[in-house]
Amino acid sequence: MNHEYVIGLDIGTTSVKAVLFTTDGNVVLETEQLNSTLYPNPGWIEQDPAEVEHACRTVLKDMIAQSTDKKGQILGIGISCAQHSLICVGQNGEHLSNMLIWSDGRSSDQAEKLMHTPDGKKIFMETGTPIHPMSPFLKLLWMKENNYEPYHKATYFMTMKEYLLFKWYGVRMVDHGMAASTGLLNLITLDWSDQALEMTGVQKEQLSQVVPPTEILRKMNPQLAQEIGIPEDFPLVIGSGDAALANLGSGAILPGELNISLGTSGALRQFTKGAPINESAETYTYAFNNDFSIIGGPTNNGGNTLQWALELFNFKGSFNEFLEGAGNIHAGADGIIFHPYLSGERAPLWNRRSRGNLFGLTIEHTQDHIVRAILEGITFNLYQIGISLEKVAGKPEKITVNGGLTRSDVWLQILADVFGQDIYVSETHQNAAWGAAWTALVAIEKAPSFSAIKESLPKERVVKSNSQNHQLYQEIYKQYIKLGENIQEHFH
Repeated sequence: MNHEYVIGLDIGTTSVKAVLFTTDGNVVLETEQLNSTLYPNPGWIEQDPAEVEHACRTVLKDMIAQSTDKKGQILGIGISCAQHSLICVGQNGEHLSNMLIWSDGRSSDQAEKLMHTPDGKKIFMETGTPIHPMSPFLKLLWMKENNYEPYHKATYFMTMKEYLLFKWYGVRMVDHGMAASTGLLNLITLDWSDQALEMTGVQKEQLSQVVPPTEILRKMNPQLAQEIGIPEDFPLVIGSGDAALANLGSGAILPGELNISLGTSGALRQFTKGAPINESAETYTYAFNNDFSIIGGPTNNGGNTLQWALELFNFKGSFNEFLEGAGNIHAGADGIIFHPYLSGERAPLWNRRSRGNLFGLTIEHTQDHIVRAILEGITFNLYQIGISLEKVAGKPEKITVNGGLTRSDVWLQILADVFGQDIYVSETHQNAAWGAAWTALVAIEKAPSFSAIKESLPKERVVKSNSQNHQLYQEIYKQYIKLGENIQEHFH
């Protein structure tokens, strides 16, 4: 039986992956290359863009080499890319700086000064990107105010995906999603924001042409195409940022469908028509194409917080065994409330200086009580982000969840009970790559629409919400919020 295939290239922070799918969404082959991260100064977090670009070539080359029997049946490549990256680039495509990634915090002072000013509010309402050090807009402000040499020498400013496309195709293009996540895109005009450019000292000519996620490139550098093992005119579809494509790849594509992704960190996201803005600035709005945007809130604290606890307790069993003990503890952890801001926090606080808090300990509490409280605290934070999203999009009709913590039945039940809704668990672990691959299929007219991806997803399992626990959690959540408000004044 002959199959047709499509590749999703997922350029993440931790690694670069290429995933070969059948056109109905089954994973055939994966190749992966880890990225190294650099910490040249306190708060500075960078990667070498040349290394990441080389990793992209390597994973594609390895995949094609392992798929010689399928070569003529591979239809194209779609790209997903981590958002909020920034590279200073020279005229010929040489990188003049390392890539500042989303977690780079050097612009914290700029963010704090701007956040509550009229200019900060105006920029947020125009771009939909919170005033936070993750934003390339703030990174550029830092560069300007600190006379950063690569900033002054740069011909162009690019995200990682733009840098890749410039190297491979000689074009300067950026999709709506990646452009929006820079904090420099006007969501109404879908062109660069005049005010943001003026504040950062960047000229429009230094930024790329903004195009839809279905833009197809067909003229790859001949030497590179030969190295990878594909024809020069092999279709590569520009795709979008990983936020939107992770939702697409999990099937949460229609308004009212909320996706929660929780691994090391986490996010809540849903698609919506137009570009509605959360005026309280608790969540972001990023354009996806001319008609739809993705709204959401990312959290810094998920599995990383549980890993911290596992190491703190010097637990010798597996990660899942560490969590299982929490299932023996009643909802509410017998009075312990945990705020999970161990790595600062993005949504809904947008405060890099936030700190964790463990409240209500007594001598009777055990390790399992504390683990239960940590799981509940992580979930309360997600719930708080969800309430912020409801201000823009209304209450979700369906909640899907994916990511590493879906392996924990204890956490899934807590999630269903805190949200008071049944949770649909996705068995797909390559959501962003599949979203990128599906975007390629839509672009080359091998798929009828974005929403048709629902027919190419594995069956979901359902975790039922316990109404009694939900009522209890509603009362505990009020305490969680009140305590959180009281400790915020101490975040310095």
